[in-house]
Amino acid sequence: MHYRNGREAKNGDTIIKIGSKYEADGKTLSPYIEAIGVLHNAVPGNDYCNGSMAPISTSVTGACMCDCLHVDDVAALLKEKGLDKRPAGK
Repeated sequence: MHYRNGREAKNGDTIIKIGSKYEADGKTLSPYIEAIGVLHNAVPGNDYCNGSMAPISTSVTGACMCDCLHVDDVAALLKEKGLDKRPAGK
């Protein structure tokens, strides 16, 4: 089982789930961070609908701006690297 960028997925990994939403024009899909958590119950051999995410935290976390990125900037990086679209099923 592998992530969108081809890296091998392992239970216990900290992961970011990428969603897609339509822009105001109703035609353009843009990526966004849907959830952040820890992968569990994933079974090797399947990259689709496999495993679950346990949320990392539901509490308030301090934010040092020098350690943060805006989600729109992360989405732009994903698009730049060609990771904004879900791969075709196998």
